Amino acid sequence: MDSLESMSVFVEIVNTGSLTTAAERLGLSSSMVGKHLNALEARLGVKLLHRTTRRHQLTEAGALYLERCRDILERVKAAHDDASALRGNPVGKLRIAAPISFGVTQLAPAVARFLAHHPGIDIELMLTDAPVDPVGDGVDLAFRVGPLVDSSLIARPLPSYYRMVVCAAPDYLARRGMPTVPHDLLSHDCLGHTRWGPSHAWRFDGPDGPIEVPVSYRLRIDNGPALREAALAGGGIIRQPFGLVKNDLETGRLRLLLADYRSHGRDFYLLYARDTVAPAKVRAFMEFALEHFAAADSGDQA
Repeated sequence: MDSLESMSVFVEIVNTGSLTTAAERLGLSSSMVGKHLNALEARLGVKLLHRTTRRHQLTEAGALYLERCRDILERVKAAHDDASALRGNPVGKLRIAAPISFGVTQLAPAVARFLAHHPGIDIELMLTDAPVDPVGDGVDLAFRVGPLVDSSLIARPLPSYYRMVVCAAPDYLARRGMPTVPHDLLSHDCLGHTRWGPSHAWRFDGPDGPIEVPVSYRLRIDNGPALREAALAGGGIIRQPFGLVKNDLETGRLRLLLADYRSHGRDFYLLYARDTVAPAKVRAFMEFALEHFAAADSGDQA
């Protein structure tokens, strides 16, 4: 028999002073109440109650056990209440993992806005370009770039942020000229991420179909924001997520290039563990992220 249920039955017997009354309150038969009590005594190896036809009296062991049972049952109830509160109201601590560039430029400001509307939630951001497992690494949610292999996770796509664009600073373009077709990039200074290798094919969809350009890099950096800074300083042409350079394009610090050619983006997902009922704090942030980052790039590529 379930130990917690047997404890509850024992406490109710003591509270009511009768197996019959305890059975009525618990919605059980008198024989079932008796079985719970017998099972407890057999498991413990001691008598809990002296039973007569007229009254039940606690033994010394029963009095000690009663105190422990009441404490345990109160703690269990409190745990259930806390869990119910987490499901119903967005409260508690959230651990969120994200790629460094996205986390620094986009996620951190968005999190500040989220927290302003959810005073009961605290957030810990873990920024890393290494893949993070929401289950094994103890995080509630993870943003991930690239193809997925985790069948145990739920993945919600966020296609807008990692739509890639090609751009450069106005002073670089004034010195080197404006590329008008993708193959013009072969005669320009391109800047790339170290994970792409010394050369890398930039893929585009154009008016006449797909195009691949094997660009070579004069400068490679292992950090997207640093590539952006190099481009802003006139160092060359970058191909980066629209979300990373959106403000620069709007202010004119960077110019969008090859407007007639759509650069292939990268898969980008919000991941979380499969669960029967996700805590309210997880649901709240997930809904915010899906709306915020989907809306962040609602316009067409210029």
